Amino acid sequence: MLLLERKKIMKFSWTYDLPTSLQVKSFLKTKGISRSLLAKIKFHGGKIEVNETEVTVRYLLKDKDTVQITIPDEAPHETTIPVDIPIDIVYEDEHYLVVNKPYGVASVPSQVHPEGTMANRVKGYYVRQGYANQVIHIVTRLDRDTTGLMLFAKHGYAHALMDIQLRAKEIEKKYIALIMGQLKKADHGFIDAPIARTTDSIITRRAHSSGKEALTEYWVKESFPEATLVDIQLHTGRTHQIRVHFAHIGHPLMGDDLYGGSKNNWVVRQALHCRALKFFHPFTNEKISLKLENPKDMAQWLHQHKQQEINR
Repeated sequence: MLLLERKKIMKFSWTYDLPTSLQVKSFLKTKGISRSLLAKIKFHGGKIEVNETEVTVRYLLKDKDTVQITIPDEAPHETTIPVDIPIDIVYEDEHYLVVNKPYGVASVPSQVHPEGTMANRVKGYYVRQGYANQVIHIVTRLDRDTTGLMLFAKHGYAHALMDIQLRAKEIEKKYIALIMGQLKKADHGFIDAPIARTTDSIITRRAHSSGKEALTEYWVKESFPEATLVDIQLHTGRTHQIRVHFAHIGHPLMGDDLYGGSKNNWVVRQALHCRALKFFHPFTNEKISLKLENPKDMAQWLHQHKQQEINR
């Protein structure tokens, strides 16, 4: 169905398989080609062909026509400075890259963190590999001190197709967290509380009726006297959602001093890890399922406290 050249020029092709006529632009919309991408194809060196003949977007397709688009090079984002810091690659193909983000690393550059972010590190990796397209496309991001799986698209069309899945809530991310105290409720539950900005900070959030809808699902995995290990799945994607929701029910994340959690000898940041990621690969028609082990700090805390339970 699709063809991607490993050089600078990207070409994708499909067979139109309907008895009724349809304009090219309408057909391409069904393939996830946005208006902005279509404009780049039309005005910045791309091409639309039907049966190897160049056509306009108003061309009417007939049954069994072969449609091919040529996507022009993306202009590089010079503001993203490449840095020569290794990345932990979990999955990679010519369309997508998934990395294991360490804690203490922001996802994207900012005034506070202009370099050394995951975007900078991935850009550095692209440069070292000599990839023709070095534009950074972050599909899923994580807070600075959250660890785990981050998904990058390697070109604009791949990003657009993932955005469709994001809006449809078809990308599944699961987290594991250590929360303070013991959950007295059932081993499985939901936290349904709107999340809003706090009035005195541009960083922190709070559960408040004036906020946006937010829903978090959790499963208790293990309980200890001072903390609980929970599996978490987000059904919405609000800023700091997991951290705010568990603080809201009186169980802030271990190490999360921004929302009332306490640090210890093992965990000095919020004990939150994106451990699983599932998405539909739009170019191979496969379901990609990726998993990680617990990060070192959380694993050490769990090992130590399991030993204490055994010795009691």
